[in-house]
Amino acid sequence: MQYTDQLNNNIILEKVPQRIISVVPSQTELLYDLGLENNIVGITKFCVHPASALAEKTKVGGTKKLDIEKIVELKPDLIIANKEENTKEQIEALQKLFPVWVSDINTLDDAYAMIKAIAEITDKAEVGATLLKRIRFEFDSFNKEIKPFKNKSIAYFIWRKPYLLSGSRTFIGNMLSLCGFLNIVGERYPEVEEAFLKSSKPDYIFLSSEPFPFKEKHIAEFKSICPNAKIKLVDGEMFSWYGSRLQYAPKYFRQILLPSCL
Repeated sequence: MQYTDQLNNNIILEKVPQRIISVVPSQTELLYDLGLENNIVGITKFCVHPASALAEKTKVGGTKKLDIEKIVELKPDLIIANKEENTKEQIEALQKLFPVWVSDINTLDDAYAMIKAIAEITDKAEVGATLLKRIRFEFDSFNKEIKPFKNKSIAYFIWRKPYLLSGSRTFIGNMLSLCGFLNIVGERYPEVEEAFLKSSKPDYIFLSSEPFPFKEKHIAEFKSICPNAKIKLVDGEMFSWYGSRLQYAPKYFRQILLPSCL
C-alpha cells in the first residue's frame, strides 16, 4: 500500500507495520492510545507518556540527536517522525533505509489529519475515528466558552535567556487562538527583548513547563517587566502535544482560564 505523509512524501508498506519506531513524544503516546503498545520497538528519551508502558522500550536518542545505528539494529518497518521536532538531515538519512511517515503540524486540523492518517496506516482506523470524535467534541464544547478572552493579547514563553516566544504561526499559537487570544508575535519562535515586552503590554503572559521549565520563582521577573499582565505557569504539553493528549487539552484550558474571568 502507498501512503502520503504531511510533507507529500510517498511511502510504500507491503503489510501492516509490526515494528514501529516513534521519534516524536506526542505521537508515541498516540500509538499507545491506538492500541499499538506491543508494536512499538523504539522511542526517544523524551517519550514519557504513558510512563509505565514505555519504561522498558528501547531508547533511540533524543528527538534532535537520534542514534541511527540503534534504529538500524531495531529493524523497524515504519518510523513516525515530525518536520519540526526532528532534524531534516537525520530524517533524510532514515528515509533511505526505512519507510518514514513525517508529520507537519501547525494547526488543530493538521493534528486531526495526522491522527487519522496514522490510525489508517497501522490498521487502527476505527479506534482513531473514535478518538477523533472525542477530541472534536471536547474542542467544540470549549469553543462556546471562550468569549471572555476574545481580543486579549498574550505572550507565550518557551525559553529564558534569551527570551523566546511561540508565535501565531505555530501549533501552540493555534491553540492560543482557539482559546480566544491574540498573539503579540507573528513569527514562529522569535527572540525578544524586555523593551519589546514593555511596549507590547500583553494582557496575559504564559510561562510554559517545556522546553524551558519555568517555575514560580520566575513570575516576579516577568511581573517587573509587565506589571499589569496576568502571569500564569502552564503545562506545555497541553498546548504543544498534538496527539491523543488533545482529548484532555480543553478541560485543562477551562481550569486555567475560566476561573480568572470571574
